[in-house]
Amino acid sequence: MRPKDEDDVMTIFGANETADREPDHRRLGWIRLAIGLIQGAALLGLYLAIEHRSWPATVPGLFAPLVLIFAWLPVVLLGAVGRMRLRTLVIWGLTAAALLALMGWWSVIWGVRPNGLNEPLASPVVFAASAVMLFIAHHLILPADRARRWLAPYPAYFDTAWKAGVQLALSVAFTGAFWLLLFLGAGLFSVIGLDFLRELLGQEWFSIPVTTLAFSAAVHLTDVKDGLIRGVRTVALMLLSWLMPVMALITAAFILVLPFAGVGRLWDEGYGTSLMLSAAAALIILINAAYQDGEPGSAPNVVLRWAARIAGILLVPLIGLALWGIALRIGQHGLTPERIIAAACVLVGAVHAVGYAFAAVKPGPWMRPLERTNVIGGVVAVAAILALFTPLADPARLSVADQMRRLETGRVSAEAFDYAFLRFDAGRSGLQALDRLVASDNPEIARRAGEAKAAENRYMVDQPEPERTIDVVPGSDSVPDGFLTAAPGDLRATCRNEGDCLAAASDLDGDGQIEWLVANAHRLAVYQQADDGWREIGGYNVNLCAPRGHDARDLLREGLTFAPSPLPDLSVGDTRVPLTPNTDCPA
Repeated sequence: MRPKDEDDVMTIFGANETADREPDHRRLGWIRLAIGLIQGAALLGLYLAIEHRSWPATVPGLFAPLVLIFAWLPVVLLGAVGRMRLRTLVIWGLTAAALLALMGWWSVIWGVRPNGLNEPLASPVVFAASAVMLFIAHHLILPADRARRWLAPYPAYFDTAWKAGVQLALSVAFTGAFWLLLFLGAGLFSVIGLDFLRELLGQEWFSIPVTTLAFSAAVHLTDVKDGLIRGVRTVALMLLSWLMPVMALITAAFILVLPFAGVGRLWDEGYGTSLMLSAAAALIILINAAYQDGEPGSAPNVVLRWAARIAGILLVPLIGLALWGIALRIGQHGLTPERIIAAACVLVGAVHAVGYAFAAVKPGPWMRPLERTNVIGGVVAVAAILALFTPLADPARLSVADQMRRLETGRVSAEAFDYAFLRFDAGRSGLQALDRLVASDNPEIARRAGEAKAAENRYMVDQPEPERTIDVVPGSDSVPDGFLTAAPGDLRATCRNEGDCLAAASDLDGDGQIEWLVANAHRLAVYQQADDGWREIGGYNVNLCAPRGHDARDLLREGLTFAPSPLPDLSVGDTRVPLTPNTDCPA
């Protein structure tokens, strides 16, 4: 039996309520406002510290953790107070604070930071990742605590997570509307010559605490009106669920057309993997909007049920394509922090793809294995984020190790190695690797590493000549040696990966000298040999009249037909100026 004093403490924090006993909303309201006030005061103090370069802003390893803690931990507490047992709340709060502190400390001490970012602050990607990690982890812990079990019933996970998502969105909207009204009021007073409110809104001692107080009040108001939140959630889920068949149809059509359009074209623009992952994430959200809590009473109609099964199966090729894309880039250019983070996203997506596909084909209750998949996927996502933004699997450290291995094994030459990556994009791990290269026995490596180390920005470092590759149409010889050497802005500079460009040889003017035609996804250029190498003499904007779904490479592959020009060139001194006709494409 619990002592009475402990019951009193738990009652103060609203953690002793049961399903049969309504929480004291007035008491919870004051607690939430106190949390918002403490958050605002703490963030104001941190802002003033960085503004005046005083303690603790002078200690980045302390300041960044404090910013993360006071930015996100109060939001967790606002959602936990009154819903979580006091003991669980204390343990989870301390654990969350420790994880945020570790992520913030690692970001400024070892991690990758964008150029120009104030030194004490963690990278923006750390802010976003820590918020996602806390949201997922909190809504794995809260239902389990309320159910007094390690694994709660799935409807509890669904209810708390989706309710919190709607509540968070409404609270942010309320805070934004609150500020719009303040600015409107300031404008009204300014019209009559009174600027006190506008000046007040520009004072950090006012704006920061009032923002956190407004957000805390919004969280409490939406918590009190539980029926309102559930109503908004019901409408949102209904609308999202009917978008799911549309997305499933689009994805299915894309998968069916892809083999005929050419899989290699997925990577032409450089963001094919991101598109695959985004499409997969959209399907996962929409499938869950249709599935809801899995209870028989909330099962959708037959159209949505079949659409969800199809969408679950379609996740497999989407994630497979994303995996293929990231594997191609890593095989060609090695690891970078961005590719490692993308690989982690592919891992989380693969967990969902396998689980959802299994749920789609398994006989029995509709999509029931989806429930366990969501819980496992949440755990994997939290573990992946913690690994990536702590020493466990720091992307910068792993990328540096891989790039150094490529240099040492000769897969990339000393001239082509990206020293600027070590200097500016790989954190302390990159700087330590650069120090090792400065002391290298290879004089070329040591020289280039020394120049990179002394550079104040990446543009002062000699950029490596990118590796280029080009395909040729059947029947043409390989392109001449040195043909792919090109300055930035030249079409040949875009030929970095297999399939980016296509070339064909032809004597266009009948003078016995070969011209080379090179096409990428956007245009067709013509090159002639000159004393200083191959230079572009002109081009054709064939995409203006290309058939739908075709580009310049397709036209070059299918064969070009040239027609004589009906009008002569203009002679201006010793220079011939050709006519540039208007392009009139047939409808």
